[in-house]
Amino acid sequence: MQLSYSGKTKDIRQFTSRLPVYRVTQLIGRMKKCHLRGRSLKCLFSSLCRRRGREEVNGSFGLGDGESNSGQEETELTPPHKSSWRCFSYEEIHRATDGFHRDNLVGRGGYSEVYRGVLDSGQLVAVKRLTGAATDEQKEKEFLTELGTVGHVRHPNVTALFGCCIDQDLHLIFEFSYRGSVASNLHNEDSPPMDWKLRHKIAVGTARGLQYLHKDCRRRIIHRDIKTSNVLLSANFEPQISDFGLARWLPSEWSHRAVSPIEGTFGCLAPEYFSHGIVDEKTDVFAFGVFLLEIISGRQPVDGSHRSLLSWAKPYLNEGTATMLVDPKLGDDYDLHQMKRFTFVASLCIRATAEWRPSMTEVLNLLENTEMSPERWKMPEEEEVDDFYLFDDLEDDDDFCDTATTTSSTGSW
Repeated sequence: MQLSYSGKTKDIRQFTSRLPVYRVTQLIGRMKKCHLRGRSLKCLFSSLCRRRGREEVNGSFGLGDGESNSGQEETELTPPHKSSWRCFSYEEIHRATDGFHRDNLVGRGGYSEVYRGVLDSGQLVAVKRLTGAATDEQKEKEFLTELGTVGHVRHPNVTALFGCCIDQDLHLIFEFSYRGSVASNLHNEDSPPMDWKLRHKIAVGTARGLQYLHKDCRRRIIHRDIKTSNVLLSANFEPQISDFGLARWLPSEWSHRAVSPIEGTFGCLAPEYFSHGIVDEKTDVFAFGVFLLEIISGRQPVDGSHRSLLSWAKPYLNEGTATMLVDPKLGDDYDLHQMKRFTFVASLCIRATAEWRPSMTEVLNLLENTEMSPERWKMPEEEEVDDFYLFDDLEDDDDFCDTATTTSSTGSW
């Protein structure tokens, strides 16, 4: 199998069979020293070759930790075999997508396009192509960031990576999500309204996926862009967290990390991240709180009037009037006890002070009927600050718009 990118060709079989994921992220920094397009990937695979030797494994790469799983007890979250991905040729994905035909375009993000494809085996896939709108460095960094994070992750509530292709351009090949994104289902006026049972399933499943990324992964992953358009739905409406282009590893010995520039989605950014670039698990917890409010209310994080979901929900959360937050499309057809539980959890997640937010483990426990105890979560009076100071009028907030780089997506896959 040949590997080529911008004129550089290598025989992929000479390279390592197993790559520790943290090595991928370490190599991203080295890529910045490679100024010629294509040279960076050559450096990457050359480095892997030096580090791990030259093993042939039928053209597949496992993103494990460099150690055997033999003897380990298999659990629900531990697959019976190593996560693996393979390198596809450009001819394969070109054929699968009918030459990237526009009829197969199912999603578009800031620096990428997603196409529906069918492999020769009949497997339905989503092919994510990093587009020319990004600089070569941006494309390569996002490619390796996503490959280095989601490449080894295996969980029912996280989208599965099948492989990549670096012929012609940079591509990632994922399992296809038949039902599209949560956003497209929740906000599509032409389809029946999403019922409460399904909303409950989506919220709990997404919480499980985030808990896995934060706690049960071999290395902690901070997603940084949790939102309804980045949670996809399988054929049986199982939610799957996707789009790891902004994700970051958080070493076990670190309490947080600082990142720049500020990237994410208006209406979903935690205050400490927006103000200081500080990222940890609580960054995702805040975004999940906004996600919950969107599931409950059917309103988008920022509506057409540029008013944020948070500023709209604040009075109702403060007054404890959960029913006022409910999507009118639901009518009275919902579980009032579950609704109150969801609004309580959302109010905890979107607290301005990160240390007073719950962990995703605690969030999941609360969503799955752990006893709610307002006293357990009561903050000291001096900590009671306005949690919703952001995003009240995005159209006029020039400082905010100049500071943050937003990510957006349309369509679904």
